Amino acid sequence: MDLKEIQNLIKFVAKSGASEVKLEMDDIKITIKTASEDGKETTIVQQLPVTPQVVAPVQPPAPAAITPAAVVEESASDDNSKYITIKSPIIGTLYRKPSPDKPTFVEVGDSIKEGDVLCIIEAMKLFNEIESEVSGKIVKVLVDDSSPVEFDQPLFLVDPS
Repeated sequence: MDLKEIQNLIKFVAKSGASEVKLEMDDIKITIKTASEDGKETTIVQQLPVTPQVVAPVQPPAPAAITPAAVVEESASDDNSKYITIKSPIIGTLYRKPSPDKPTFVEVGDSIKEGDVLCIIEAMKLFNEIESEVSGKIVKVLVDDSSPVEFDQPLFLVDPS
């Protein structure tokens, strides 16, 4: 139901003298109230979307099985515990290059020192250089170029040794 149809319905209800009309259709519920107690004519329209509710049967969760992938993932997290994780200080879009035609700031295997620029994060049209707070070697890049990042999201793994 579009706005013009609703306006025509309001005019029709006002002329008919009815004080309240409720209309329910497939996806819309409309209530029109007219004529207040003091005799002045007012019109109140409420339009609510009607959404069908589907109730699905609830099944109990299946017991968790330990798979080889889970074991490998646990051992991988143990290996990463010796590395320092550099996290995003802000929300925005991460860029690994200063401009599209330039090389990336850092690659896996590069040695970095405190103060080196690792990437740029654009937030609200401002480009913020993200500098390293540690010295070491880049072990892993966890985020792709031109991808959105959240606050405290891991960006790089650095081996401090």
